[in-house]
Amino acid sequence: MKMKKLAVLMSAVALSATLSANALAKDSIALVVSTLNNPFFVSMKDGAQQEADKLGYQLVVLDSQNNPAKELANVQDLTVRGVKLLLINPSDSDAVGNAVIIANQAKIPVITLDRKASRGTVVSHIASDNRVGGKMAGDFIGEKLGQNTRVIQLEGIAGTSVARERGEGFKQSADRYKFNMLASQPADFDRTKGLNVMQNLLTAHPTVQAVFAQNDEMALGAMRALQTVNKTDVLVVGFDGTADGIKAVQSGKLAATVAQQPDQIGIIGVETADKVLKGEKVDAVIPVALKLVTK
Repeated sequence: MKMKKLAVLMSAVALSATLSANALAKDSIALVVSTLNNPFFVSMKDGAQQEADKLGYQLVVLDSQNNPAKELANVQDLTVRGVKLLLINPSDSDAVGNAVIIANQAKIPVITLDRKASRGTVVSHIASDNRVGGKMAGDFIGEKLGQNTRVIQLEGIAGTSVARERGEGFKQSADRYKFNMLASQPADFDRTKGLNVMQNLLTAHPTVQAVFAQNDEMALGAMRALQTVNKTDVLVVGFDGTADGIKAVQSGKLAATVAQQPDQIGIIGVETADKVLKGEKVDAVIPVALKLVTK
């Protein structure tokens, strides 16, 4: 009799463990971020975590460190962890295609955040309209300084949809206002690179009147480069609306920033994941509003 009770108890424990494991797998979604060494993506991750906690999901967060190979390894790792859905913020729009295809083969739905994937099947893409934002930045410069303004553009990471689209939007304004584009050079969305690239460009183009940096980190680096040579009359416009970027606008050091809402991208990402897992239909593209922040 004791042996029978023990067998029943062991069976119940095994069943409980199985149910717990299944519940964990059912409730697990993953977020693969291009880099957590950037306040924009940290804010996105925090928004996703907030919504995951609210909806009762376990959120597995992995950092790709801006390395497509690391990104691919992260996704390969997730396919054996039993996650039910993948939210991915690509490090590179072309290279991420391999990771998306691996997730597709593992029957894991994929949602892209902020940056698109050029290959593979994606259920939904959640982002601001980067072309509109680039145009907003250019229009601000044009309205402030007029036609033929001498402009330098600091570009983001080559190969990302964000850098390409922000550049395309800015070009629309540049053409409209007939900007004299002195230079347009990548600084990889990085503050230190923004500083170094801007220092070099200032040597070649000391008469610059305005700078459009495709994110706030590069804008803050450019601003620092201008400060070191006491150039206080150059209009600098950033993009993202990070806490540091907005603080610089409020202090009058940065002229403006096109503010995204990275926390909202994360929140909407998890909301959309919840709908997908419940079998609900979602839009292929979900836009997140932009606004121009000035002092």
